[in-house]
Amino acid sequence: MNVSLSDHRAERSAADGTAGATGGRTTRVGVLVAALLTACIAFQLNASMLSPALKSIEDSLGATSAEIGLTQTAFFTSAALFSLFLPRLGDVIGRRKVLVGMLALMAVGCVVAALAQSVPMLFVGRVIQGASGPTVPLCLIMLRVEVTEPKRYGTLLGVITAVNGGIAGVDSLAGGFLADNHGFQSVFWAMAAVAAVATVLVATLTPETKVPAADRMDWPGVALLVVSVGSLLIALNEAGKLGAARWGMVAALVVLSAIAFALFWRTEDRSSHPLVATRHLKQRGTWATLLTTVLTMTGVFAVMNGLIPSFAQDAQAGLGMSAEESAWWTLTPYALAGLAMGPLAGRLAATFGYRRVLRIGLVGAVASVILMIATLPAHSHGMLLATSVLVGITYAGVANIVLNGLGIVLSPSENPGFLPGLNAGAFNLGAGLSFALLYAVKTAVLPDDPASADGYTAGMIAGVVILAAAIATSFLIPKPVAAEAHE
Repeated sequence: MNVSLSDHRAERSAADGTAGATGGRTTRVGVLVAALLTACIAFQLNASMLSPALKSIEDSLGATSAEIGLTQTAFFTSAALFSLFLPRLGDVIGRRKVLVGMLALMAVGCVVAALAQSVPMLFVGRVIQGASGPTVPLCLIMLRVEVTEPKRYGTLLGVITAVNGGIAGVDSLAGGFLADNHGFQSVFWAMAAVAAVATVLVATLTPETKVPAADRMDWPGVALLVVSVGSLLIALNEAGKLGAARWGMVAALVVLSAIAFALFWRTEDRSSHPLVATRHLKQRGTWATLLTTVLTMTGVFAVMNGLIPSFAQDAQAGLGMSAEESAWWTLTPYALAGLAMGPLAGRLAATFGYRRVLRIGLVGAVASVILMIATLPAHSHGMLLATSVLVGITYAGVANIVLNGLGIVLSPSENPGFLPGLNAGAFNLGAGLSFALLYAVKTAVLPDDPASADGYTAGMIAGVVILAAAIATSFLIPKPVAAEAHE
């Protein structure tokens, strides 16, 4: 069963009753969006602002690149695992309460990391920051309760979700400036300040909402699902090391993940208040959406966040740019294009259909990556810029926006937090798979001639094939009727 407008009106009425009992506070949508947008910006800074400062952290703490890389892995793994259950906890105890707690923990984690004198302390700080993982889906659920008109919700969904692809590249540039001029600690202090502001705004400017019928959490189910997904994510990160990977460990983790998921399924079947009812997992609205998200991320994430920047910096096979110059030519225009396209994509999805707009975005992403492959041998700065913008429009600005939206509008009314949480985990799973698979292909066909771009081309062709599979699975996603406008 899909989320209907009447379900959300009923939930909003219940929330208004709660607010009325505490003083009759009402919230203007503009104020709500501003508070939620600030929360999403705070999370995005944690995810992207640190990238240019990694070398500074490595030098300051006397650590290796691998050790610092592990702290980044810890953040994204923590974010994925918290995403599995915190949206559902918001359904039970109140979404504002959970979001405020997440943002407060984010600020604490930033302070711990800023004060870090060793890699283990930095690791702890990044794990605590990861508690903010489901910030975007939780914000979209809160917005959905307040805004029930499809076109308006689609537009605002695009505004909020577009930030998740990068804050127009300013986040990375600011991180590099702060690290170069004031040390890596200043980056974490800046993150902490924004997180603190977001905590106050959400606590004071947003209404409390929850699912009236939800009164208990399925903690055994939470534990088993976290073990299952966590084991799989760690296995993927290890497999991404390729020749240096401990494959016995990878196999053991995959087996552990499968066993934990089997026990999770059994637990959910028997629970009177399941984290995820198995009947919902069997529905196409669930598994087709999650599979499309995983395939989309696997096909495109490592292309734009790994292969293309590496090609731009490769002095022999590529363009020989510096890291900063590479960001200006690839990641910044990619993020800007996604940010500009997001609000329009959300409105188009609500007007012409989420599935139709998603497929347009996916087909456009495939065409853009193929154009990249065709123009790599030309070593053209202009074509690299143009294709990065195209991928930004089609993937970051359309497909990413619509996939996030589908997680909201296809979630069942009695458990609106479950699919957004699982979808957030699917985004992280796809990102891990992307680096593992596309880089494995690149390494497998590594040419003898270091000036050849064949390795990059092979990795990107693999991405195109996986994106084509995502287009195929998108046809299995059901139509979210209540979330689309009807003339």
